[in-house]
Amino acid sequence: MKSYFASAARALATTFGNVLRKPVTVEFPKVIRPRAERYRSSFALLHEEDGDEACIGCLQCERICPSQVISIKAGGKRESPISGKKRGYADDFVLDLNACIYCELCVQVCPTDAIVMTREPELPAYGREDLVLTMAKLYANEKSKHRAWGDATRLNGMQVPPKPPPAAKPATAAPASAAAPSASGGGAAAPSPASAAAPGGASRAGAAVSSGASSPATSSGTAGAAAPAPSSADQPSASGASAGASQTGGAVGAGASQAASPSSTPHTTAGGDAGSGTPPDAPATSPVAPSKPSEDPS
Repeated sequence: MKSYFASAARALATTFGNVLRKPVTVEFPKVIRPRAERYRSSFALLHEEDGDEACIGCLQCERICPSQVISIKAGGKRESPISGKKRGYADDFVLDLNACIYCELCVQVCPTDAIVMTREPELPAYGREDLVLTMAKLYANEKSKHRAWGDATRLNGMQVPPKPPPAAKPATAAPASAAAPSASGGGAAAPSPASAAAPGGASRAGAAVSSGASSPATSSGTAGAAAPAPSSADQPSASGASAGASQTGGAVGAGASQAASPSSTPHTTAGGDAGSGTPPDAPATSPVAPSKPSEDPS
């Protein structure tokens, strides 16, 4: 109940506060307020300067109308009674203001500026048919009402033209100096990793691998002796490595040969003697069993 009386009190306060205010409404159409410069409320059809009808019955305004309130009956082309030229005419033109949204698109698309809008609205009526503008009413509005400022020529001139697309930049050719060198050889070739001399331990490892990669037909001792000679820069280290590899290879080769053929002559000792200075192609000597010391009978 308290909220009800509070709401009633606020409503009465608003009513009494506006009792003495000066009214802002006017009685239309007895009193007409001044309109804005671009105010538009009705339509009119125009004539050309020579008195001929400007409408050519092209049906552009009928096609573009979003509310579909315009209906035109085209009369086809015929000779003008004033100029004598053959041109198009409209036999009937009807515009229904009951559903018009005043978008002014029909004015903007007219190729001859035949239809325009007016600043004065139509008078109130008691029937809907009184707000339907026939062709006779539209031509009567040309003389009885003031035109709005816009027509097709002015409205289209106010449109911002679209910006031209940006021009494509020409592709720049790559400089000749930046081109890749040809396969025939213009620049220095990259040094091969195998051609670089391996210092120190790498030379020893290379000598040992070379001695182990010799032909399988020869014995291990012979392979150690037949290793390719290293370069002069690496000769001291390579000779020591070859000697060590030959001794190791000769020992292994001798054991393998004796295990394979015990009765054959162990000619592989030539490789084992390489470390002591005996040439590899020296004749093989049969091993001599160590003699036991003789006991003195006395």
